[in-house]
Amino acid sequence: MSPTPPTRYGMIVFTGFQALDVFGPLSTLNVLSRTHKMDLAILAESLTPVSTNPSPNPFVSTGFGQEIVPTHTFQDAPEVEVLLVPGGFGTRNKATMAPVEAYIRTVFPTVKYVITICTGSAILAGIGLLDHRRATTNKSTWDAVVALGPRVEWVRKARWVVDESEGVTPVWSSSGVSAGIDVTFAFIERMYGGETAERVANVMEYGRWRDEGWDPFAEVWEREG
Repeated sequence: MSPTPPTRYGMIVFTGFQALDVFGPLSTLNVLSRTHKMDLAILAESLTPVSTNPSPNPFVSTGFGQEIVPTHTFQDAPEVEVLLVPGGFGTRNKATMAPVEAYIRTVFPTVKYVITICTGSAILAGIGLLDHRRATTNKSTWDAVVALGPRVEWVRKARWVVDESEGVTPVWSSSGVSAGIDVTFAFIERMYGGETAERVANVMEYGRWRDEGWDPFAEVWEREG
């Protein structure tokens, strides 16, 4: 029996989020929302526009960033069924992460699903929410993220991992950056059906990734490392 498709989505943003971590999954869900009733909340510490540029800024092109305007703060956030957690350089800033972590801790027991993109899994791992559960993350920062969650069952080769351990919120974690699109398609297929996922992919003219257990970048970064 297929699960009841969710309708209320929330995307967390913070200073230094990775652009595609946010806009890749949202572009996919935007197409889905053309045929399904859905609500979206962009969640942040405040309603001030949030930049992809981290602070302090480690990039050469300090003026080459993009901003997104939140719709809700963590304090006035609506109830969401699906919480999306992106990664990015901002995850390395303890001050930036403090309100994000506090919000996730509060809502984690009540949301139906959590989807992490890239180093978004590092946020959950760092506060113990992935302990004794399977997960994956960005392969280029693998060692640093894994160190944050020594009790996590990390799956290095996976493009995305679905952990549905009994009694806890299901977590769908994905590999680096573009894998956020792939895990979103996998989620759509599970929740809304294969035909719907194919239709969305065709509208986007996107070649879907089918093998959740294989990520070629695991080998690339093992060689580089």
